[in-house]
Amino acid sequence: MLFALGKTSPNSLDLACYAVLQSWVSKKFMTGCVVLFPVVVTFLFTWWFIQFVDGFFSPIYANLGVNIFGLGFVTSLIFIFFIGIFASSWVGATVFWIGEWFIKRMPFVKHIYSSLKQISTAISPDQNTTAFKEVAIIRHPRIGEYAFGFITSSVILQRDDGDVELCSVYVPTNHLYIGDIFMVNSEEIIRPNLSIQEGIEIIVSVGMAMPLVISPIERINPLSDDIPLDSII
Repeated sequence: MLFALGKTSPNSLDLACYAVLQSWVSKKFMTGCVVLFPVVVTFLFTWWFIQFVDGFFSPIYANLGVNIFGLGFVTSLIFIFFIGIFASSWVGATVFWIGEWFIKRMPFVKHIYSSLKQISTAISPDQNTTAFKEVAIIRHPRIGEYAFGFITSSVILQRDDGDVELCSVYVPTNHLYIGDIFMVNSEEIIRPNLSIQEGIEIIVSVGMAMPLVISPIERINPLSDDIPLDSII
């Protein structure tokens, strides 16, 4: 009887081997999915983008009897490049300003254009026109917790005890273009050594692109725990 209890039945041994094999196969399959997911999505998006951009000029080449895949895409890139050169000139800026003046007077179109213009301006490489001035870290919603955002503008708050410079900090929520606006004292903002592009990448990747170490460009004085919340934000 004791010998029978210590003996392992063939069925239980098969079940144990099957469970181990199933766990190993599942783990390796999920590893493959994790590795292939960003590669496949990037490839599909890139392929779609190339076909989409190529479709602007490929019909013109098709009518001329030239059927070379990618030629329309290259032509579109060259066209966009020259548009950028033209828009940077005085004549181009004037032409686009006149066109924008007419668009902003259209009842429904002006709201769509203004929203898209603000989004494109936010990621513009031109430091003079970009909406996001700096990456900012603020204390929110309470002491010991921080929120990641972007400084968009600054304003002077006139008070009886003196003027205070406040910075408008945009803290994205679900999407990059949806978030909350906080008016924070400029001296209480942590300015990390991150570029605007790096900050956007951190937001889009839901924090997974956050570097291991962040060095603030300008350190702030630590606040005591007895300071009320309404005096911080």
